[in-house]
Amino acid sequence: MDRFAAMRIFVRVVEAGSISGAAARLEVAKSAVSRRLAELEQHLGAQLLHRTTRRLNLTDSGRAYFEHAQRILADLDEAEAAVAQAHTGLRGRLRIALPLSFGLLHLSEPIKAFMALHPEVEFDLDFNDRQIDLMQEGFDLAIRIAKLPDSSLIARRLAPIRHLLGASPGYLQRHGTPTLPDDLRQHVCLAYSNRPNPGLWHFRTPDGAPGSVQVPVKLLANNGDFLYQAARAGHGLILHPTFYLRDALRDGALVALLTDHLWPELNAYAVYPPTRHLSSRVRAFVDFLARRFADQPAWET
Repeated sequence: MDRFAAMRIFVRVVEAGSISGAAARLEVAKSAVSRRLAELEQHLGAQLLHRTTRRLNLTDSGRAYFEHAQRILADLDEAEAAVAQAHTGLRGRLRIALPLSFGLLHLSEPIKAFMALHPEVEFDLDFNDRQIDLMQEGFDLAIRIAKLPDSSLIARRLAPIRHLLGASPGYLQRHGTPTLPDDLRQHVCLAYSNRPNPGLWHFRTPDGAPGSVQVPVKLLANNGDFLYQAARAGHGLILHPTFYLRDALRDGALVALLTDHLWPELNAYAVYPPTRHLSSRVRAFVDFLARRFADQPAWET
């Protein structure tokens, strides 16, 4: 039995969540994957997976073996890549999870620039706002906009993400302009549903005191671009990241409101699985993004 091949198949089965999914990724027959799993369990003398008609679940032994196997295979891949890259430069696949709108608006150009510098690197991009389990789904890296500790062990801060309150001139003409946060209770508001409490908007007053206001939400959506377009069309007030609003504020399609107040600030992070070694291509790409966003981000100008 080829132990490394069996180990890699087992890891892919766990990451894919099914034998058929792993077989598709590996481009081999399902029967071959099942046979290798059976051989591995026989070799180890332990059951690694509970198999049902609907899904596979790790046993306690399987969970422990999976964690060790991931590290071993990552070490092996990194060792091989280091030798190859010493002569040929960066190569291999980067599987990255990206937030949908931020990825399309502000990561397309950096990714294309990195590809031009390192033509042997392949990108597999998943544009999605859902919370992704990097280890279970086999991602090398994720870009997340969140509140995370600025720790180089699991994440690297790339850029600040400020928020502003805005509305279209037409909306303000019909409904009036709020002058205090409490005025927002009387307005039509558009909110992002992926927040813990979408209608509770936090701020700091001009003297630095924290505050919040519960606003009436007329439109709730899990896509920031949809909300942005609705605000431009005059359907309500929006509390949104500046990377969406820059162009609309510049051309007058939206007006910034209560600018003497500070609205939430998050950060864009590059996040890596904590139990996986950072490969040279992942490290190079993260360093590239950090340099790209080191100065004031374009959306803040």
